[in-house]
Amino acid sequence: MTAFGKLIRTTAFRLTLVYLFLFALFAASLLGYFAWNTRRLITEQITSTVTAETGEVSDIFGHRGLRGLVFTVENRALRPGADLYLVTTPTGQAIAGNVGSLMPGVMATTGWSETAYTRLDEQDNAAHRALVLVTQLGGGFRLLIGRDLEERRRLFGIVAQAAQWSILVVVVLGIGGGIFVARRVLQRIDAMTGTTQRIMSGDLSGRLPVGRSGDELDRLAENLNAMLERIEALMMGLKEVSDNIAHDLKTPLTRLRNRAEEALAKSGCEAEYRVALERTIEESDGLIRTFNALLMIARAESGQARGNMDNFDAADVASGIHELYEPLAEEDGMTLRLKTAPTPLHGNRELISQALANLVENAIKYGKPAAQVQGSMQGQVQGSVVSLDARQIVIEARREGDQVLLSVADRGPGIPEGDRKHAVERFVRLDSSRTQPGSGLGLSLASAVATLHGGELRLSDARPGLVATLAIPARTAASERLTAPTHDVSQKVA
Repeated sequence: MTAFGKLIRTTAFRLTLVYLFLFALFAASLLGYFAWNTRRLITEQITSTVTAETGEVSDIFGHRGLRGLVFTVENRALRPGADLYLVTTPTGQAIAGNVGSLMPGVMATTGWSETAYTRLDEQDNAAHRALVLVTQLGGGFRLLIGRDLEERRRLFGIVAQAAQWSILVVVVLGIGGGIFVARRVLQRIDAMTGTTQRIMSGDLSGRLPVGRSGDELDRLAENLNAMLERIEALMMGLKEVSDNIAHDLKTPLTRLRNRAEEALAKSGCEAEYRVALERTIEESDGLIRTFNALLMIARAESGQARGNMDNFDAADVASGIHELYEPLAEEDGMTLRLKTAPTPLHGNRELISQALANLVENAIKYGKPAAQVQGSMQGQVQGSVVSLDARQIVIEARREGDQVLLSVADRGPGIPEGDRKHAVERFVRLDSSRTQPGSGLGLSLASAVATLHGGELRLSDARPGLVATLAIPARTAASERLTAPTHDVSQKVA
C-alpha cells in the first residue's frame, strides 16, 4: 500500500472529511440564509417604495385628473435612474411612461407581479426584470409603477460567488489540515506499531514512545507501557521461577528418591521401613507446602481472590497470629509481643493472615540476634548471651493516615538495603548456604497479597533488625466506632 493510500485510510483523515463535510454544509446553509434574507430585505424595500409612490400618483390623479397624471408620470419617467412608469387606457393602449414592452397579461391583472420588460429609452432592447405594482384607476385607466431587480440580482450574485469561494477555501484548507493531522497521527501510530512488532518478536524491553502533549495517544501509550512493564516483570518472574524451581525442587526430589532407594536397598525390618517412610512423608509435606505457596501467590497475582473480600478488624488477625506463633517463638528463645488498636480493613482475611504469618515465621527464623545464634551453635543456654529486648519480635496493627499497617519487627541482622528488592522475589533466600529450612516464598507471597489489595510490602531498617510492613489502603466504610484502647501483650521466655 502506498503512503498516500495509508494516509487516506486513517481514522483521523476520515474524521476530518466528516467534519469538513459538516462544516461546509453549515457554512453553505449560513451563506444561503444570508443571501435569502438579503433578497427578502431588498424586496421589502422595493415594495415599500413602490407602494408609497403608487399612492402618491393615485392621489394626483384624483385631484388633477388624467392630464395631471400624465404630466406627473412623464416628468418622473425622464429622471436619471427612474423607476418604471406606465399609464394605459381601458383598452390597454399606453398613453404615458417609459416602459417599451412587458410580458403578456401583466396589465390585465392588478397587484404585484415580477415581469421581464424593456425601456423606451434603451437602444439594445435587452430584457430586464422588474417587480411592478398594477393599480386600477377611475374610468378604467391602469397605472403601473415598478423597480428594476438588477440590484437584487447583482447582490445575490456577489453573495453566491463569495459562498462558492468560501466553500472552496474551506474544502482546500480542510483537506490540507486533514492530511497534516493524519500524517502526524500516522507517524505516531507507525512508531507504536514498530515497537509492538519488536515486542512480538521477543524484545519485551521495548516501550511505546510518549510525547509531551499529554493527549489521548500519550495517555494510551503510558497505559500500554505500564502494561508492558507488568508483562515483562511477569515474564521475568516466570523465567526466574522456572530456574528456581529447577534448582530448589530438584534437590528435595532427588533426596526423596535417594531415601526411597536407600530404604529398599538397606532396610531390613519394619521399623527401618517406617523411619524411611516418615522421612519421605516429611519431605513430601515440604514439597506440598512449596506448591501451595506458589498456588497462593498465583492466586493473589491473578486477582482471583478479590471476590472473597470482606470487612474485618486487622487487629483480630494480628492477635490470632500472635496466639498461634507464641509457642513456636518460645521454643526458639524469642519473645513475641503484640501491639494493636482497632483497625477496620476491607480485604481477603485468609490471604492477609497468611502474609502476616509468613512475616512472623521469617522473623522467628532469621530475626535472632547474632549472639543468640552463636550461643545456640555452641550449645550454650539460650538467653545467657543476649538481652531480653534483643530477643523481642513485635507484631503491630495500626492505622496511619489512609493506610492500615501490619508490621513485624525483629532485632536480627536485617536485610541490606541493596538486597531488599531482590528479597521479595520467588525462591530467593539470602542465606547463601541455605542451611535454614524454607523455600524462599514467604516475602514473595506477602508482597503479592499487598499488591492484590492495592498496597505494598515495605522492608525497612529497625537498627538493628528488620521491619516488614504490609501497607494496605484503609477501608472507606465508616467503622471508626471501634475505640478500644491499644493492647500490648508480651510473652517473656523463662
